[in-house]
Amino acid sequence: MMEQSLTVLVSRLLAHRVIPRSDALARRALLDDAFRAELDQRLAAVGLRLVENPYAEHIAVALLPAMTEPVFGSGEAWLNNNLGLPRDGVALLVIVWALIILPKRERQISRVEAGREGQHDMFGAQKPLETGDTVSVGISEDALYADFGKQLGGRTRFAANLGRLVNLGFLNRRNKWLEEGPMLDLMIDYAALAPRIIEGALADVLGRRQALLQEAAASAPAAATDNSQVENA
Repeated sequence: MMEQSLTVLVSRLLAHRVIPRSDALARRALLDDAFRAELDQRLAAVGLRLVENPYAEHIAVALLPAMTEPVFGSGEAWLNNNLGLPRDGVALLVIVWALIILPKRERQISRVEAGREGQHDMFGAQKPLETGDTVSVGISEDALYADFGKQLGGRTRFAANLGRLVNLGFLNRRNKWLEEGPMLDLMIDYAALAPRIIEGALADVLGRRQALLQEAAASAPAAATDNSQVENA
């Protein structure tokens, strides 16, 4: 029975690339130690590993670190991805990850820490972490282009790369509003990249953008109050 379940799960991971954590076999892989050990062994035999984190709503597979050079090459032959993304497409991916996943993770971590402070349930640590629409927010496509479009090749290149990211499952796109896709929180190593972004070249740009958003949010209630005073008068 385990043999058949493992075969089905590995086949689905390879065919669909991502599987929701709520799926029965995905949950078994995350909760059943014996099943997970056998799954890891099977994936490792072909140079792969399971990719999951408690903040993401999906699981996927990726290359083992030892397989990076044999698959992607080195030196002048090195490939920075196996998805057909050009360099400006990879840059756009990093930017949307920083704008969507970094704030989402901050909210998730703060809510977990707040819950632990007031947690008196002895089994509280085993409860699932909060994910989904309550913590993940989107970004405006027009605002994204206004901030970074020219640096990423102009309107045509920006639109083409954005379409690639949507097709690859990194983003969901509705009426020029971009939201997290199933791949976005899995295929970039948060622990490795977050400090580089927060403390690096994008820090000032993203900081200024966040300040503008906060100013706009702060002015909205004031405007509503002024309007209500006019109506009451």
